[in-house]
Amino acid sequence: MDRAVFWLYRLVSGALCLLPLAAVFRFGWALGTAAYFVSGRYRRLVLRNLGIAFRAEKSPDELRALARKHFATLGANLLSSIKLPRLSRAEIERVVKMDGVETLKAGAAAGKGFVMVISHLGNWEMFAQLSPILFPCPVGTIYQALGNRFIDAEVRRDRARLGLSVFERKEGFGAASKFLREGGAVGVLVDQHAGDAGLWCPFFGRLASTSTLAATLALRTDSLLVPAAVYTDGVARWRCVIHEQVKARKFTSEGITKWTAKVLEQQIRRRPEDWFWVHNRWKLPNPKFLLATYKRGVAIPTAFRSGQTLQPFRILIRSTNWLGDAVMSIPAVRAIKRGRPDAHVTILTPAKLADLWKQVAEVDDVIGIESADSVFSVAKKIRRDFEVAILFPNSLRSALEAWLAIIPRRVGFPGHQRAWLLNQIFHGKKKKKNAHTEPPKHQVHHYLALAEFIGADIENAALPPIRNPQSAIRNPKIGLVPGAEYGPTKRWFPERFAEVVRAVSASRECEWILFGVQKDAPLGDEILRDFTGKHRNLIGKTTLAELIAELRACDLLLTNDTGTMHLAAFLGVPTVSLFGSTEPALTGPLGDHHHVIRHHVACSPCFLRECPLDLRCMKAIEPAEVIATIAAALPEE
Repeated sequence: MDRAVFWLYRLVSGALCLLPLAAVFRFGWALGTAAYFVSGRYRRLVLRNLGIAFRAEKSPDELRALARKHFATLGANLLSSIKLPRLSRAEIERVVKMDGVETLKAGAAAGKGFVMVISHLGNWEMFAQLSPILFPCPVGTIYQALGNRFIDAEVRRDRARLGLSVFERKEGFGAASKFLREGGAVGVLVDQHAGDAGLWCPFFGRLASTSTLAATLALRTDSLLVPAAVYTDGVARWRCVIHEQVKARKFTSEGITKWTAKVLEQQIRRRPEDWFWVHNRWKLPNPKFLLATYKRGVAIPTAFRSGQTLQPFRILIRSTNWLGDAVMSIPAVRAIKRGRPDAHVTILTPAKLADLWKQVAEVDDVIGIESADSVFSVAKKIRRDFEVAILFPNSLRSALEAWLAIIPRRVGFPGHQRAWLLNQIFHGKKKKKNAHTEPPKHQVHHYLALAEFIGADIENAALPPIRNPQSAIRNPKIGLVPGAEYGPTKRWFPERFAEVVRAVSASRECEWILFGVQKDAPLGDEILRDFTGKHRNLIGKTTLAELIAELRACDLLLTNDTGTMHLAAFLGVPTVSLFGSTEPALTGPLGDHHHVIRHHVACSPCFLRECPLDLRCMKAIEPAEVIATIAAALPEE
């Protein structure tokens, strides 16, 4: 197949070479114009890239017009590059104007090598023809072999005829370094996506993986850095512009790489239709699109720290549907936000939990899902400029919402026949051989593992430290949550709660505040039936925002294993938590100053909602033990 393609290439190139250069240019212009209309995939890519670069400066109509001109210009230059190797030096000099040649002469006089910082601007293949004209020294280029070995061999032969040395990228850079030390000039393309090996720095205000090769070669050989570009300057006419040289020793590798990105942006702005926009310059890494753990990291120029802002990398996180689970996912959200400096985090959540997420400083925006919202109405709400959707629930619906919203990267756990809706699936970490002997990991690590999978640094991803309790508290406020949404197996007995309330109030003056949903009202009534001490019964009477405000004022919370327990932990309120059918190692409150009371019985943890026996796990918790724990948790008056 390679040979057949090569002979087709030879046939086409031979035919083109029979035409005048201007005719080849115009023919390429026509082909490029046609490609704009027939190549939907590349047209969309070009429009996306132009939008990233110029959305704030140009209207949609202007961007489309620029895209059409780009396709035409690219077609003209690509076809012209086939004809160029057949032109004489005199013919090349007639079609190219050159600015800044004196820069090269000055560098050569100093006996330095040149790292030519070049890019896919205009007719970049023209550099090969210009090398013997421009440079008073040997010239080479870093080269990546073409996929077709026959065409690749012909391109190499064409360049060898011009005296151009070729250093193939995969063979390393030792030969290129030696060439530079001997006073040669080496061209290095700096505008391509550099993948995992690149340094992430702003390019048109958007973080992009940028090659450090030019910086590495220049610093290693003490060479001069010289940016250059070949612009289209009319029909079959070009202009080569050579910029002022820069001494590499004045900068670090990071500084040079940021500088090359800035210079390239300035060059592109001069003639934006000339750059190679069909290249996915802002390609999203897979799987680690968060950048916290990349070896070269992120480099932000001073200008972006002192005024300029990065274009936001918009992340949608689909929250879980339960309060406790949502709180346990907050450390993962924090890690995701810290994963890259341009992260803009939006939480998609059931409306009942919106007030929780508004308390999280790392969350930039909250979109609520009302109970009446359909899959399609939710998809419409989130059909914005999101780059990725991270799904904490493993439901089919949550994946379908993101898919219908056409969010390009959709990440989540497998399950519920939804793999076809995701394009990045986290199957969990491989279990170690001795995993069965290790203690179970808390549910918080379930979400943190997903954050780590996409590139977050989870080392310090934890809830904020507990607030420092006062050395003494007069008349403490003690919250009480007697219910549990999960089911009866999580609920301690109301008569025992009542005994604790009476005993604690008898030993010190305090105020009890009862919390819960409306269906817990009978439990509250039973607990307070014979209680005459200071109390407020807020069961069924608070919104989530009001519950948060009330909990903040509490000095302690006595609770079953509930979402309110996790909310209190998030707010820094110490808890005394009673566990029955569930496992505190998996879902206990996070942080310090929490007291968990749980008695292991033969059938626990069963994780059942209804007990088939006699609730022996809850019966094992005696009021005296709870009273003593509360006394220990509250500082003395």
